[in-house]
Amino acid sequence: MQKSVQKRVFISDIVFDVVKWIFLIFFFLATLYPILNTLAVSFNEGLDAIRGGITIFPRQFTLDNYRSVLSKKSLMTGAYNTVLRTVIGTVSQLFLTSLLAFVLSRKEFIFRTPITLLFIFTMYFNAGLIPNYLWLNRLGFTNTFWVYIIPGMISAFNLLVIRTYIRGIPESLVESAQIDGAGYFTIFMKVIIPLCKPVLATVALFIAVGQWNSWFDTMIYNGFSERYTTLQYELMKLLSSVTSQGANANDMKNAGASMVTPMSIRAATTIITALPIVCLYPFLQRYFISGLTIGGVKE
Repeated sequence: MQKSVQKRVFISDIVFDVVKWIFLIFFFLATLYPILNTLAVSFNEGLDAIRGGITIFPRQFTLDNYRSVLSKKSLMTGAYNTVLRTVIGTVSQLFLTSLLAFVLSRKEFIFRTPITLLFIFTMYFNAGLIPNYLWLNRLGFTNTFWVYIIPGMISAFNLLVIRTYIRGIPESLVESAQIDGAGYFTIFMKVIIPLCKPVLATVALFIAVGQWNSWFDTMIYNGFSERYTTLQYELMKLLSSVTSQGANANDMKNAGASMVTPMSIRAATTIITALPIVCLYPFLQRYFISGLTIGGVKE
């Protein structure tokens, strides 16, 4: 009888594993195929891509789609501003948000509850687009690079995430540092920051992706300033200028007599947009999962 039960359990485990792996393989292929297809279309000749039937390999290989996108003079300026805002915005927001999160995690700080509630309030209610524009314009941030950095230096959501993680750090570590004569800033830099690498890496990825993909603030605050344009805004304008009827005459000409089309342009811009983040993610992957499980276990 016991052997029969063990055999049924063993067979059920095998069936479960088989179904699980079939599902995971199917999910992996379903996720990977659109990326490979977009990459193939981006390297395929434009008119040939319209015929369809391209899977994961280009049928008529060409670099004209990327040449057409990268031939824009404003694109290099946009790429420079995007990289700059991503680096500065990520570092500044991560440092200031984590510093504030450390302050609000301290039990001896008597104003931690009202300040936390104030930040939570801003997550659900805001003044709206027009008041924000009028306020930033009055402060002199419009048509400047700093409109990308200063208004978003503190994120309420990231603040709560980091504060929750800091609360899970044993208080004895902080008390030991205080006994050794360390001040709060020293404790923050030498105790809290090293122990918060998983959550900081996760939040840094969120911030970097948000800064890299942002184009709406460029259109609203710096839409008339080519000096402070961003890559995403330039690519958005490029996609908007390519109609469904076909690309404009200048874009469709090239030395090899091949032509770019809206489909091929969209594919190339998608790859250009996603490539930096795709390259960044593997370096943060080992922290990403542990950062997402914050608060999942309570003691």
